[in-house]
Amino acid sequence: MSKEILIQVQKNERQVAILDHGHVDDFHIEADRYQSLLGNIYKGKVESILPSINAAFVNIGQQRNGFLYLTDVVEPINEESQGPKKFLEKIFKKNKKQPHPPKHEHKHHHKENLPFTIGQEILVQVVKDPFGEKGARLTTHISLPGRFVVYMPFDKQTGVSKKIDKVEERQRLREVIKGFTFAKTGGFIIRTASSQQGKNELLRDAKFLYKVWEKILKKSESESAPTLIYEEGELTWKIVRDYLTEKVDRVVIDSEEECNKMRRFVQMLIGNEMVNKIEFYKGEKSLFEAKNVSKELSKIYDTHVYCKPGCYFVIEPTEGLTVIDVNSGKFRPNASPGDAAFMVNMEVIPELARQLRLRDLGGIIVIDFIDMIREDHKRKVLDALERALSRDPAKTEVYKISPLGLVEMTRARTGKTIESITFGKCPYCDGRGSVRFA
Repeated sequence: MSKEILIQVQKNERQVAILDHGHVDDFHIEADRYQSLLGNIYKGKVESILPSINAAFVNIGQQRNGFLYLTDVVEPINEESQGPKKFLEKIFKKNKKQPHPPKHEHKHHHKENLPFTIGQEILVQVVKDPFGEKGARLTTHISLPGRFVVYMPFDKQTGVSKKIDKVEERQRLREVIKGFTFAKTGGFIIRTASSQQGKNELLRDAKFLYKVWEKILKKSESESAPTLIYEEGELTWKIVRDYLTEKVDRVVIDSEEECNKMRRFVQMLIGNEMVNKIEFYKGEKSLFEAKNVSKELSKIYDTHVYCKPGCYFVIEPTEGLTVIDVNSGKFRPNASPGDAAFMVNMEVIPELARQLRLRDLGGIIVIDFIDMIREDHKRKVLDALERALSRDPAKTEVYKISPLGLVEMTRARTGKTIESITFGKCPYCDGRGSVRFA
């Protein structure tokens, strides 16, 4: 099998391993002890507005208020793009009796012409989970991703994924979007998975999302803030949406209940052809052990990652960033020191990019490659790194090699890392990673 999806369901945890030619290419975990808010839509209440940091704090019914940049707020909606004023008032409904804001905030409010007032109820979506002492990051630019398209109720723009680079295909997909006349408001973005898909499949996906939005809108009109309006869905739904394509040969699940649930969902959303790819695993061994992926998955928690020729790299996450140090190890190529350094760096790049994806590391990442003197070697290493990261669904950005020989990059962080979900702080060393001698 070239591509498989394995779903292992345990008592308080669900794990998904995506295999490409027998090797783990991606990994996801969902634990009852940690429920992600990512993608959820809330009707929140503005608690405070701080023009000094260009932000507002919105009560969405969670432990901490959500954080909303004022520049990320949907502008007052005009009739051409979003419908009549009554429609607007239903979504951004102001309380008739609003509390008076503190004097300094009240003064800024009039001076800055802020987009809303304290006590106002607004519809927001979580774009980044709470992290540390910080609340969830919010946006009013709501988006509903489907298998092939993304529907944005408040954004008029339409477009095609940049990863679809063939001119003819991009033009065909733009023509398909013109047929989405059923949507009274908003716009659509065509996802990468839409490439080579027929018009009917894209239309069905778009209509499904629009119906979801109509339900969200109806519920938002009747509920009072703060309240959850729409939940992004469990891991099984996300796997079907983002990974179950024609390239997948089969999906194996070790829970009969989850297997039947997925079959019903796929039947409704896709059709019989995909349903036939979903199998229930009945073996005595655990699914991951039977498929020889348990050992490989255990490595994603190691600080040292070894590559076949003997070279390796060390991953050390810190509070502010993640540091990766590349070492030659036992790899001794028959080449000059400069060429040897280049060969080691090139050798670790594919595994390095895979580990970032498997561990779901985000934020600032600093990579200390072995020093290279030649400029063409540096360019080739950067090009290879960008190519390896191009498969990553998370947004990444790579910067030039610094004078100290470091590569700085960023990877979009939306939630907790795999390690932080799986492990807790050690009660003996208090998270230091070492124990003091007696």
